[in-house]
Amino acid sequence: MGSHRMHRSAQSGEIQQPVRQMIRGDLSNRIIHLTRGASLDEAAGVFDQILHEGALVGNNGFIRGGYRCVCFSEAPINVLAQVLASPRDDGMRYAPFGVMVGKAWLFRHGGRPVIYQAHEEFELLHETQRYRHVRYEPHLGRDHTWEREWRIQTNLLQLDPAETTFVVPTRHWVERFHNEHADDMAMENYNVSIPIIQPPPWHFIALEDLGVEVVDA
Repeated sequence: MGSHRMHRSAQSGEIQQPVRQMIRGDLSNRIIHLTRGASLDEAAGVFDQILHEGALVGNNGFIRGGYRCVCFSEAPINVLAQVLASPRDDGMRYAPFGVMVGKAWLFRHGGRPVIYQAHEEFELLHETQRYRHVRYEPHLGRDHTWEREWRIQTNLLQLDPAETTFVVPTRHWVERFHNEHADDMAMENYNVSIPIIQPPPWHFIALEDLGVEVVDA
């Protein structure tokens, strides 16, 4: 099972045999950046800022060496949804708001999977790759491999609407953000004889549509 893609040889120009892509239920061709907040409202405020600016800001929290990165998880959304449904119960530091982009798109922009390794192995990495280091020492209780983290080293990642899906807890939040967009359009067209109404540039998916009841949503 899987899809096929034809590849052309860079040297000969001949079309090579198709490459079979394995279908994996534990992985996805899209990856997600999750927001944080001490409360749902605080996380929603962070999410709202991302939505209006159309960009993700890099930070160096939990990143050895102080490299500024934007972080993602390649765990499938249906898997993350079950954990995000009640983050405090599962000891999660994330809220049920996220930004999902194509994995291939992020890779083209420089995104890479992290390297899980022991603390002392950090120095073994080339300096240009050290931003990818994540401490992994399961015998000491340090195991974040479930996050299946990707990082892109950048101060600001501009989002492409064609590659981006915003993840929200419920349809209520989708309606809220659509209404905010309509209000913004009304303000921009104030005193304009022929108003120009732009549709919302972003696509949304609600976790409740995946059959997940989100706490406090």
